[in-house]
Formats: sequence, structure tokens, C-alpha cells
Amino acid sequence: MGTLVEGFVSRQLELLQEEREAEISQARAWQESLSLKELQRRGVCLLKLEIASQRTGLYGRLLVTFQPRKHGSELAELPCHSFGPGDIVGVYEMAGQRDQLATGIVTRMAPKSIIIAVDEPQSSLVSFDQENYYRLLKLANDVTYKRLKKALNTLSQYHSGPSSHLIDVLFGSSEPSDSSDSSDTRLLKFYNESLDASQEEAVRFSLAQKELSIIHGPPGTGKTTTVVEIILQAVQQGLKVLCCAPSNIAVDNLVEKLASHKERILRLGHPARLLESIQHHSLDAVLARGDNAQIVADIRKEMDQALAKTKKTHGKGERSHFLNEIKTLRKELKEREEIAMSEILTRANVVLATNTGASSDGPLKLLPDNHFDLVVIDECAQALEASCWIPLLKARKCVLAGDHKQLPPTIISHKAAAKGLSLSLMERLIQKYGDRVVKMLTVQYRMHQAIMQWASTEMYDGRLSAHHSVAQHLLKDLPGVASTEETSIPLLLIDTAGCGLFELEVEDEPSKGNEGEVRLVSLHVQALVGAGVKARDIAVIAPYNLQVDMLRERLSHKYPELEIKSVDGFQGREKEAVILSFVRSNRKGEVGFLAEDQRINVAITRARRHVAVICDSRTTGNHSFLKRLVDYMSEHGELRTAFEYLDDIVPGNYSHESSQGLTKQGKRPKVIVPPIPKVDGEKPKEKSVKQTGEKPKEKSVKQTGQRPVESSVPSTARVTTQEMRMKESEHKARILDFLKSSATQLDFPSSLNAHDRLLVHQWAEEYGLQHVSTGEAKERYISISKRVAAASLPQGDGETQEQPLLRSSQSPPKEIQSPEKRSSTSVGKVDLKTLHVERMQREKDKQEARAKLNRELNANLQEIAEEKLTNEAKGKAAVKTRVENVTEEDFDALISSAMKADNTCGFPKCKASVMTLGQLCLHCNKRYCLSHHIPEIHGCAEKAKTHARQRISREGVLYAGSGVKDRSVDPAKRAHLQR
Repeated sequence: MGTLVEGFVSRQLELLQEEREAEISQARAWQESLSLKELQRRGVCLLKLEIASQRTGLYGRLLVTFQPRKHGSELAELPCHSFGPGDIVGVYEMAGQRDQLATGIVTRMAPKSIIIAVDEPQSSLVSFDQENYYRLLKLANDVTYKRLKKALNTLSQYHSGPSSHLIDVLFGSSEPSDSSDSSDTRLLKFYNESLDASQEEAVRFSLAQKELSIIHGPPGTGKTTTVVEIILQAVQQGLKVLCCAPSNIAVDNLVEKLASHKERILRLGHPARLLESIQHHSLDAVLARGDNAQIVADIRKEMDQALAKTKKTHGKGERSHFLNEIKTLRKELKEREEIAMSEILTRANVVLATNTGASSDGPLKLLPDNHFDLVVIDECAQALEASCWIPLLKARKCVLAGDHKQLPPTIISHKAAAKGLSLSLMERLIQKYGDRVVKMLTVQYRMHQAIMQWASTEMYDGRLSAHHSVAQHLLKDLPGVASTEETSIPLLLIDTAGCGLFELEVEDEPSKGNEGEVRLVSLHVQALVGAGVKARDIAVIAPYNLQVDMLRERLSHKYPELEIKSVDGFQGREKEAVILSFVRSNRKGEVGFLAEDQRINVAITRARRHVAVICDSRTTGNHSFLKRLVDYMSEHGELRTAFEYLDDIVPGNYSHESSQGLTKQGKRPKVIVPPIPKVDGEKPKEKSVKQTGEKPKEKSVKQTGQRPVESSVPSTARVTTQEMRMKESEHKARILDFLKSSATQLDFPSSLNAHDRLLVHQWAEEYGLQHVSTGEAKERYISISKRVAAASLPQGDGETQEQPLLRSSQSPPKEIQSPEKRSSTSVGKVDLKTLHVERMQREKDKQEARAKLNRELNANLQEIAEEKLTNEAKGKAAVKTRVENVTEEDFDALISSAMKADNTCGFPKCKASVMTLGQLCLHCNKRYCLSHHIPEIHGCAEKAKTHARQRISREGVLYAGSGVKDRSVDPAKRAHLQR
């Protein structure tokens, strides 16, 4: 065993040192090279905070509440950060240098405030200036690393003691003993009579094992409930239990559940790190209530009096006398406190602490080595193995509980993680012993059956089952929630593939954001809250801090109770509805750390009744695990595209071919989802329209001007393929009849669904017809009409101008493939040869179209020039006459007239020349005079506003006119006033 342990300790110490150096170098690099604003973006600093209140609490400690400065009457929220209860922080003045005012511990976090507990505040801190602004900086914790190293060194030198045999088993030099099959475990009387069969079996197994048992608890299976039952049964058998977990919140959860059973429990740790509801179980609180409390208080009072006398005394001998008196009192105080602590610790049946809080340099040093009989470590899969050895060296038996299929311990050094530092003790033992030491909880009490089934299949070998109380529960079953299309489904996938909603690409910014997905999240939250779902029952989760900040900026002021956090921040939590924004959408198909399966498992399994995933299926399709999630949600939930929510998005194209998804029938068919043209005054599309599933086959970008999108056909489609084809044929026949008739307008009924409306828009575009969508919600309908002669020149060169603007409206194109043909060829196996032939045919069609375009150019140029010159003064009638008389052969004169028309301001009825002084609009590509060049004047206000927001989000810089007016006094004027 010695060799195994020594090798393990040596390797762990090396990796811990590497991790520590990475943490220190990161903190140093950040503080030295990054601005304070950038530190805040990375979650380790909070800027421009003001003091909300100061009070004494937590057994004499000063509590200071910081909050962001107010903008008007409304209090802003804290930006996205990594601060949490128990973190050590430094307090600085914003205006000062890096001189630290004080160090404190985060006591409580709220969306709009943070409370810091200061043990020994300096005099400057006590009198905080309410007018000043402060910043908080997260500090590295040296104590943790010192305790980890001490525990590992103790392990390497451990030869005899209560944990000797346990160490042999945990390192594999001895096999676990066979569990005792005594009648005691079979006839247990459970404290919690509602335990299911798998939980009862886990309790019996853990009590019967001699050295080691592992409770594998997937999300929602009642792991903490099972652990509490094991602890209570052990206490019933007369055992002393040390219960630990890697985080304070996990320990506090156990304290809350144990407190209701009236057992003698004691919580170790700084009171600032504990939940307020369980602080009366802390060591400080119990000491304050103890018999020695008054004596200790009297001793402290005498020390204060003696200290005051030394300051007033001038004589050397008398001063020395008081100092000796203080020294004696301090020694007596320490002895009294240790006696009181020892009595309290000995009397407690269950002592609870974090893994590092159970260190022998804390209160537990007052107990003998063999005091504890059982060590229980909850959430063991999230803890560094080195931290687990701090409590493990204090008992002969251990019970480990957790889920190694969720997030592992957080490691800063990727190198150390790759070498094995991220491998938890629980996962290592499961790999070594398997089912011999593991009992898995299989009944979950959180998720709807459809949400659970994916996680069960992907992560838990299909062993989970949903309890009947939750198997079919939906949002609409909550009190006060209406039955809508959003509240009646457990799974919703909103696919942004091909919609051009790409992630933000910001230089020197490790985090990612996606403005399009922020808008989609906002619309879905609005739909849920509108149906009666309370905002506090909804969680919005994003994997990137930048996206979390963008979501909070858009939603927090409107829904103050809505929780928006990163995946890591939601581990161990649950909500009725969860909305996930995957953020990543790019042409390279990069998914970043979305590729971490455990992270996605955590995100999905936070939900009880409803999960909505917003993602780009083309980008996520490059990762097999994510692709299976998208396919599962398409098959068992409802699939919608971003086109059903937003009507101002521009389709995007992809360059990679490796992300083609597969359906049950084989390869995923490519489809075109054209954008619906936005009409002035038209509102965004209703969100409740569902896809019907059948898609038309892809047309070339060069033929249609639209971008191809890949999407899978959901199996939950409302109608059959046969019925859909019949409906498509019917709609197309109406359009063809309209083309042949003398009518000028054709209205389609408002009963069309979203898919049918898309097809009508597409066919109208292909046949050169004008098409608009009118009305709101269920009253929306489409009107199509025959085009009049083109009124403006196509912009850009022929290579980029892809829409057939100059196509004749009197006869349909001969080589347009029918929807029936597209539908029939879009499903099934793709023939590469056929695709090649089609591609060649499209190239030929394009060449013919160009030739036709050139032939029609003369007539259109003449018509454009005539229309522009009609508005000229009568004195220019001769010019107009010459232009009207231009023949096809006099092409130069025609071009000259068109150029003259282009050199006039593009604003209607404005005749000012823009040849010398003019401004080109970036949004509509037209040139305007200096009176009309501002976007808000000539009609591009919305586009300019959208462009400005994107630029600010991308660059993080506020430009002139976008911020608060600077009211500071000019330096020269300030100096004059001072003089």
C-alpha cells in the first residue's frame, strides 16, 4: 500500500501546485494587464458600488451591504459575476489606488446587492463615506491549499489509526469486505416512511458495508433525502458521524433536513458562510448560548478595561503590570473557550462542515483521533479528491454520495485537469469496483417523463423512471396558469439554423454572446409569463457569462424575479421551466465547451415541467452528443424555427458540409425557409404557430436569392405528407390561375398556418409577384399582386444581386421546379450524381438569366431615367425629350441620363445634387444630400438603431450621444474656481 499511496500523494501535490500557480498567475495577469472593467466582465471584480447599510451582526462582526449606484430612482442589478457566499474579497475605494481597505467574506448574494462580513475592520472602514464608490475584488484563498497539502502529507505518513483499513480499500490494496446480512438492516424502521425501493435498498446497503459504500444519485432522485436517512440510522445505532460536502450550501441543505429530527447537530464554519436559517446550529451560536458564555464575556470585558488603562498610564512599571494582566486574561479566555468547544463537540451526534472545514487545525483538533465512526461526504463527485482525504482520515468507514455524470470539480489549469486532478474520488472508485460498492437511485421526483428520458438514455443507461406524481405534469397544471401552446408541451426546440443569428465575434473576448438568441429568449419568457407562469419559477441558463449579461440587461428590469445564470450556477437547483440559450452559431461549426456532456446534462435536468432549447442545429450538429439532444427534442417535443418568432432576420449561409443531421429515414433533407418581407406597421409574427414538418427541397442560392437551411422533419407533425402535398398543390394552382387571369390581386385566407404562408411567399417570389403579409395574430393573411415595371436599379453587381427583380410578371418561368417535385425528392437518400447534374443545370440557368437581364437592361434604364426626369422643371424639357428619343443604338446617351438621375438626392421630391456634396447611407445604399442623409430623416432609423446596438454589444464602447451626459467641471474652470 505504501508505494501506491506515496505515488498518489506525490502526483496530487504536483498537480495541486500546478493548479495553485495557474490561479495565482491568472489573478496576477488579470490585475496587472486587464482594466477594472475587463476584470468585472470576467466575473472577479464588482465596480462602482455604494454603501447601502452597515450593521453589527453575526456575533460581533460588521456587515456591510454594497449595491450598484442608482440610475435615477431605479436600482440596477449587479453584473454577471462569480462571487458566492463564503468567498474572500478585498474592499477598495474606486477613486484610490490599489490600497486595500479591508478583507471580508461574502455573506449573502442578491440580484441587486452583496453583503460582506468584516472580522476586524480598520477605523477607516467603520466610517464608510456614503458618498464614495467602492469596488470588490475576489481574492485567492491560501488557507484551502495549505489544508489540502497538509492532508496529503498526513496520508503519506499514516501508518496506524482508525482509517488504516479504509485507506487500503480506497487504494485497492485490500478488497472491500462483504456486506453483513444481519437482521438489523432487513428490519429497519425508517424515519422517512415515503422512501422508494431504491432509496431503502441504498440505506440498508450503506449501513451493512464495512468500509465503503457509494450512493449514485442522478438529478431529482432524492439523494440528499437518502443521505439524511443513513445519518439518522447511524446515530440510532450509537455512531458518531462527521458529515461533509465541498460547498457550504450543500452542507447547509443537510443541516436543514437534519434539524427537523431534533438530533444534536453542530455546524462548523464561519457564520458569514452559513444560511441564516441554520446559523443557530453553528459553533459560535452554541457557544453564545452555553454556560461559559457569561464568563467569557466578563473576561473580554476585563481585557478591554486593562487595554484602556495601558493607554492612559505613563509609568513604565504600571504599564507593564497591565500588559501582563492582559496576557493572563487572554490565556484564560483561550482555555475557557477550548473547554466549552470540546464539551459541545463531544456532545454532538452529527458534526457538519465543508471538506476543508474539517481540518485538524480547526475546532476538530480538540477531539481524539478515533472520535468519529462514520464519515459521510455528499456531492463527492464535485470535490477534489485531496479535499476528501481531510475528513476521511478521521473514521474507519465512509459513505460517498453524488453524481459523477454532472459537473466535475472546477479546475483552472487545463494541464492539471488533463493529468487527473479533475478525477474525483467517487468516479475513481466506481471505475475500480463498479456495482460492488455502488447503489444507484432510480426513481426521480423532479422531471416530466419526456425531459427525464433523454438524460436517462444518454447518461444513466436508461435506468431512470419518473414517479407517477411528476411523470406527466406540465406548466398548465400549475395554479393560475392558462393552457397555451407553450404551457402544454414539456419540450420545445427553437432552431436558428440558416437565420443568420450568428454569435458575436469580439476580439480579445473569451466569452460569447448571441443577440438573436437573446431576443428569442425574451419572446418565450414573455409567452410563459403571459400565460400565468410566475417569473420566479423560470430559469434562463446560458453557458457564457457575456450571454448572461446580455440576457440580464434585456430581461431583469422587466422580470425582477427571473433567475438568469450560467450552467455552473444552477447545479443542484431546479425550476418549473428552464430556457437554454446555447449561444454558439458560426460557419466553422465550433461549439466550445458545449462539448462537455456533463454540462449539458446539468442544464437540461434543472427543469421540472418545461425545457426550451434555443440553438443552431447546424452548429451543434458537429458534436454527436448535442446532435442526439437536438434529434430527441425534434422527435419527442415541438420544433419551431426562429422565422416563426422574428420577421426581420436575414437568412445566413454555411460553408461547412460536415454538420448534416440525420433523420430516421437517413440523411436530413435540406430545406429553404425564406424570410417574410417586413411591411411598414407589421408586427412580429405570432409565436404560437407550429411547424407542420414537410419542407420544400433546397433551391440554389443563385436561383432564389435565399440561403439554404438544414432542418429535420419532426415526427409530431400535425398532418401527413400526403395531405401536405395536396394542400401545396392547391395553393400553387391558385397562383398559376391568378397569373393566367386578368386579376391584379389575390388574397389568401387567414386560416393558413406558418408553413403554408412560407410556401406562398416563396412561390410568389419565384413567379415575380409582389407579396405582403397583413394583419395580426390569427387575422394575418397574405396578398399577392402582379408586379409593375421595376422602379429602381438593382444594387450591387450581378454577382451579388440574386433576386429576379426584373423578371416579367406576365408568364411564369418555365424551369421552376414544382413544389410536388421538390417534396418528393427532398426525403430519402441523396444521390450525389443527381445533385451534380442539378448544380450544372443551375449554372446554365444563371447564365441564361444574365443574358436576359442584359437584354432588358436598356428598356429598364430608359424607363428609370424617364421617371426621374418627369419631376424636373419645365426648363429641362429638352433634356427629357432627348432621353425619350434615345434609341437602343444610342446607349451612351442612355447611360449618361441614368448617371444624372443617380447624382440627385435619393429622398423623395428632393432635387439637390449629390455629385459633390452627398452622403451614402450604409443601410439602404442610396446617396442623400446633407439635409436628408441622417437615417432618422430618410427612413432607416430602425436599421441604424439595430446597427448601433450591435456595435456597442460587440465593442463594449459607448459612443457620443449613447450615454449619460458628462456633468463634470472643466479642469481649467475648476482651477479658476479654486483660486
